[in-house]
Amino acid sequence: MLPSDHPSVTTGGIGILLVNLGTPDAPTPEAVRRYLAEFLSDKRVVEIPAIAWKPILHGIILRTRPARSAHAYAQVWTDKGSPLAAITAAKAEALQARLGQGVRVDWAMRYGNPSIPMKLEALKAAGCDRILIAPLYPQYSGATTASVMDSIGDALRAMRWHPALRTLPPYYDDPAYITALEQDVAAQVEALDFVPEVLLLSYHGMPERTLHLGDPYHCQCLKTSRLLGERLARRFPGLRIETTFQSRFGRAKWLEPATETVLENEAKAGTRRIALAAPGFSADCVETLEELAIRGREVFEAAGGERYATLACLNDREPGMAMIEALVRRELAGWWA
Repeated sequence: MLPSDHPSVTTGGIGILLVNLGTPDAPTPEAVRRYLAEFLSDKRVVEIPAIAWKPILHGIILRTRPARSAHAYAQVWTDKGSPLAAITAAKAEALQARLGQGVRVDWAMRYGNPSIPMKLEALKAAGCDRILIAPLYPQYSGATTASVMDSIGDALRAMRWHPALRTLPPYYDDPAYITALEQDVAAQVEALDFVPEVLLLSYHGMPERTLHLGDPYHCQCLKTSRLLGERLARRFPGLRIETTFQSRFGRAKWLEPATETVLENEAKAGTRRIALAAPGFSADCVETLEELAIRGREVFEAAGGERYATLACLNDREPGMAMIEALVRRELAGWWA
């Protein structure tokens, strides 16, 4: 029996923390500046010595880029706030409903709010001494998955009593992921009011040097495309599928081919009907809703294209949620029946 003055401590719970990249708190230059300052100060994201990078970041980028980025966010902002935050929250809520009350599901952002340390501490305070960290990045990159683990490490350094942790591995070639993509992409293509000649699979870009330094991201993107393409070829035998990379930043050489370049070249070569999907994004965000859906359309139509569609990410629809549930249940084996 515990002594009467023993503090109340809740233990024995199991937590799941879904983690996405991040978002500013508002579509304003001030909020975007705070977000970019955190994001672009991460040494995993910008691998330039601080002595050379900080003057560029604070003297140029944070003075010029926030207003332009705020305009992009303003075009896709919703009554629930940032699309990425709203959809990630909806995914956590849907996963909680699927798993029931035996576990506690929460979500966090690597940059911005709610932060990983805050949500990790909240799960611990709620009695979760076993926590599954689930980065919602299908393909591994040092700038995404590894950065999440850096933040987890920072949070643990501030804790005296650590929870036991597991990490959801990259799932770029997992049959559950490929099946979810096939079902979701096929349904959206079939629902279009035109038949696309080409389907672009657009992934977030990375500097090419990361590939040569050993980052597996590029190879994993290509494998996702190959596996998905093999499935879709059986359903749409006349559909040509290409892989591209978007969201370039700075002067360094980035992974190619670039999405906007391919859109322009396809239109100039005579392609008139095109669709885009973004398999590397687990939820729609400014990169899909503004960069692909708005600016991508402008590029394609200006070069002579006629019909253009950007397919939604998996978001919190059934195929994507069935996939996440399957992956999470697998990783919880031994902790939770």
